[in-house]
Amino acid sequence: MSFLHDFGAPELLIILVIIILLFGPGRIGKVAGELGKGIRSFKEGLDGKKDEKEETPEKKPEEKKPEK
Repeated sequence: MSFLHDFGAPELLIILVIIILLFGPGRIGKVAGELGKGIRSFKEGLDGKKDEKEETPEKKPEEKKPEK
């Protein structure tokens, strides 16, 4: 009894329509982006990599003083 093999195109389309009705098209993009960031962070954690943003602070461009 395999539940995942029973899904076809019509079933997946119905599920997609229900998700769009629940969340709305604008919010789905935000949720997908956050999910992608979470997965990326999880993979980096498994590899033992540090986030580059934490490792090196951003350098601000030096302000040029106007010459007199």
